[in-house]
Amino acid sequence: LALWLLSLRSVDLDGMGDLGLLQVLPVTFWIALAVLVLGFCAAAADRRTSHRWYAAYTLTLIAVVHATPPLLYSDLRYAWAWKHVAVVDAMVRNNGEVPDAAGLGIYNQWPGFFQFNALLLRATGLHSPLGYAMWAQVLVNVLLLGPLLLVYRSVTTDRRLIWGAVWIYYTCSWVGQDYFAPQAFTFLLYAAVIALVLRQLPTSRVPARGVPRRGWPPGRFVLLLVLEAAIVTSHQLSPLMLIGALLLLSLPRRNRRVVPPALAGALVLNLAWYATVAKPYVRENLGDFAGALTRPEANVWSGLNRLADAPPSQVAVSWIDRGLSAGVFLLAVAAFVVCRWTRRTPMPLLALSPLPLALVNAYGGEMVFRAYMFALPAAAFLIAALLVPVLGRLTARAVLVHVVLLAMLAGLMFGYYSKEAMNRFSADEVAATRYVTTRTPPGSLLVSLTFAAPGLEMNYDRHERTEITEESVRTRRLLARDPVAGLAPLLGRAGDKPAYILVSRAQEADVRLNGALPPGFAARLKSALARAPGFTAVYRGPDAVVYRFDPPPPGRPR
Repeated sequence: LALWLLSLRSVDLDGMGDLGLLQVLPVTFWIALAVLVLGFCAAAADRRTSHRWYAAYTLTLIAVVHATPPLLYSDLRYAWAWKHVAVVDAMVRNNGEVPDAAGLGIYNQWPGFFQFNALLLRATGLHSPLGYAMWAQVLVNVLLLGPLLLVYRSVTTDRRLIWGAVWIYYTCSWVGQDYFAPQAFTFLLYAAVIALVLRQLPTSRVPARGVPRRGWPPGRFVLLLVLEAAIVTSHQLSPLMLIGALLLLSLPRRNRRVVPPALAGALVLNLAWYATVAKPYVRENLGDFAGALTRPEANVWSGLNRLADAPPSQVAVSWIDRGLSAGVFLLAVAAFVVCRWTRRTPMPLLALSPLPLALVNAYGGEMVFRAYMFALPAAAFLIAALLVPVLGRLTARAVLVHVVLLAMLAGLMFGYYSKEAMNRFSADEVAATRYVTTRTPPGSLLVSLTFAAPGLEMNYDRHERTEITEESVRTRRLLARDPVAGLAPLLGRAGDKPAYILVSRAQEADVRLNGALPPGFAARLKSALARAPGFTAVYRGPDAVVYRFDPPPPGRPR
């Protein structure tokens, strides 16, 4: 802890390049992580280690990994988190459903997470969730510790296995869906539902106190339905993951007094939501859902084949993340083969349950990563069953386990910190986006290079938005040849309203890291707009510039 805190005093954030925080964190930070891993291994090697020590190691790991960005950054990290803050703000302003939501109308159909935060703001008197959203990753991971412990204690009473599984989960959870988002909220609830179900099973090592092993007591079942309802109303994917997990858990005959009622509750709630509030989304996307069923191989590979235009550093990071994911599944399979007792636990079924969804839908190219995320808690337990018993004696196998655990944490750090050049926003970038969202006329068109801007969705019910990287290939090619001429079709969407073009440091980093536009395009765009007639720089700072385009009077050519 001392090494970690001291290392944060000398971090030059402006020195971040294509590998983000990995390039600027000092050596003492990495020494702190290595000491932490070796200390945990030493604790796990001693059967007398108490729960308190394991909890201290785990909470320290969460702090080092997840509290480092908010301690270093002055503003909220990650553009998607800013987007969700904007949705909460809009729902508070509109006292519920947001009219004229355009592309963000989907949040009106799954409002649970946002309405929960709106209620929290009203109860506390806060004006915005920005303050606590900065610490959402720390909070979510600390809260997730409770359900994880309940799940693992349902399978074993061995402290070393329980905390080994917890440790492995936190060192392999690289997908990064634990920020201020409905996905993080519903994943936490998903883990709580699974914990309730497992503790109720007749095979639970630590059954719920005072509860018979037959069926559900009314109070606990009502709590289960409340959690399921919160999942169903907050996110599109998480209810399907929950239904898949409960479906597989219901297959063993010994589980059929407990799991089918929970499965029926999730199914009924989800179908009722689809038939009412989410009906517009289902109706509009039913054809896409049906088409995805016929191309399972495309669904899997859609999230894995985006490396062609990325720089070498990001290609390497992507392969490290894939290697970590593949290693997790291979170790889980090895545990299933070697540790036969794990086959009598629910863990193999829970590890397999998300995989069918990866075959039937691409989910915007992210399904394979979400499947990994939902499979990880069970896979972590299987890996712990394989690795933790080896610790205890200084043997070659024990040394190998130390190396594996260090490699897992190293892989996590690459997945978490390698894109910070585009995920971190300076005060100047925040000020620039605040300018275009609060000081521009209602109905104005806001144009950005990419999604990497802090809060461009604020007041999204009052402005129109477009991103150059989301335009057609033809439009992007035209922009690459002539930025001003390529902007003309986009600016025409504003009609007689002004348009504002925002170019910022994080967006330039996004373009560089993902290769969606030619190298140097942002600099060429700024240079062209500075000379083009009709464009005026209305905001200029060290990290961002905003140009306003005023449409010509009627009768004059654009």
